[in-house]
Amino acid sequence: MSPANASTDQTATGTHEELPGVVTRLFKGVLYAENDEKVWQSLLGLTSQVRDYVSVLGLDLVLDEAEGYAFLRSREDPDGTLPRLIARRTLTFNVSLLLALLRGRMLEFDTSSSKLRLVMTEQEIADMVSVFLPDSSNEARILDRLGADIKKVVELGFLRKLKAQADTYEVTRILKAYVDAQWLEEFDARLADYLATLAGAAATEEEE
Repeated sequence: MSPANASTDQTATGTHEELPGVVTRLFKGVLYAENDEKVWQSLLGLTSQVRDYVSVLGLDLVLDEAEGYAFLRSREDPDGTLPRLIARRTLTFNVSLLLALLRGRMLEFDTSSSKLRLVMTEQEIADMVSVFLPDSSNEARILDRLGADIKKVVELGFLRKLKAQADTYEVTRILKAYVDAQWLEEFDARLADYLATLAGAAATEEEE
């Protein structure tokens, strides 16, 4: 065996030895290139092996090299025969509304701006959401609820609080992968029902 071939074999062996560590890291949550460059580089070298490995478990690897993130997602299983290893998140309507509005804002941002990072203040988020909230004299209660919704979205990984700026958040790019066209279509139907309910309640109040 030539020195060149020996070196190549050692590199390949080392890469394959990294496979369990890469998969384990993905099971813990979203992998960002900027946060864990070493594991990210290992993933890029093992992409096909990782896909094959998690496929046996009924999972798909979602990898966006340009945006710099990767995560595991449960494969569609209409018959329900596969165990669900990645828990399905049940979101409240208000959190779903916030995600949909943030996704819409990101679409506008990508269309009109050359910048890579969408940064919003808490007040900007509140102004964006307030259009869809019922009128209430208890503004403090609404702001508290919105604060809880923002905290939940931060926990989900779709907002990242900036340490250097008070009450300021970066909308993470991974939101594009989770909130796809089908998700938005289903939510639009729920939103239409919600707005109709609000309109009906307002009409009833006026009659009284």
